[in-house]
Amino acid sequence: MAFDYLKKQGLKPLERNYHGPGGEIDLIMQDKNVIAFVEVRYRANDRYLDALESIDTQKCARIINTGQYYLQSNRAASKQPCRFDVVIISGPTDKPEIGWIKNAFQA
Repeated sequence: MAFDYLKKQGLKPLERNYHGPGGEIDLIMQDKNVIAFVEVRYRANDRYLDALESIDTQKCARIINTGQYYLQSNRAASKQPCRFDVVIISGPTDKPEIGWIKNAFQA
């Protein structure tokens, strides 16, 4: 759902479920001249923990490190600015609510 949503917003897919030595990035997308590393969170309900609250400092650090690894491994991408986004999907899968937070956290 997040992948399709971001494509409809004009982003171009580069990678899905990218694995580096220290972690995984759900989506890597091109947003004009910016590389967007995207963490996707889904919650059917927020009874236990809100989707955004589930991204702690350790998770951010793993995403940042994996993003740095991606940039080091892809010379062309390393010359472009990058950011870390979060897509939050909540509610039933047949009628989800989707939120997109650009620059959700900094490296």
